Amino acid sequence: MANHKSSLKRIRANAAKRLRNRYQAKTTRNAIKKLRNTTTKADASALLGKVISMLDRLAKKNVIHKNKASNNKSKLTKFVNGLS
Repeated sequence: MANHKSSLKRIRANAAKRLRNRYQAKTTRNAIKKLRNTTTKADASALLGKVISMLDRLAKKNVIHKNKASNNKSKLTKFVNGLS
């Protein structure tokens, strides 16, 4: 275990950030699942903007890789455009 004051503070800060990142990532995954389960294009289009915003935010903070965010956005957009 670390003994320096600054390293103890860093451990506490990292734990808090890890919890926040996990929460945001899980919330985004649930939103993606909810979007995939929609059947009408109107509902999906309304939800798509929010999900894309969440993915962009996670990629910006390096919680997920930027390419993963891009791939998810592309697949979800194709899914929404394919709905009738």
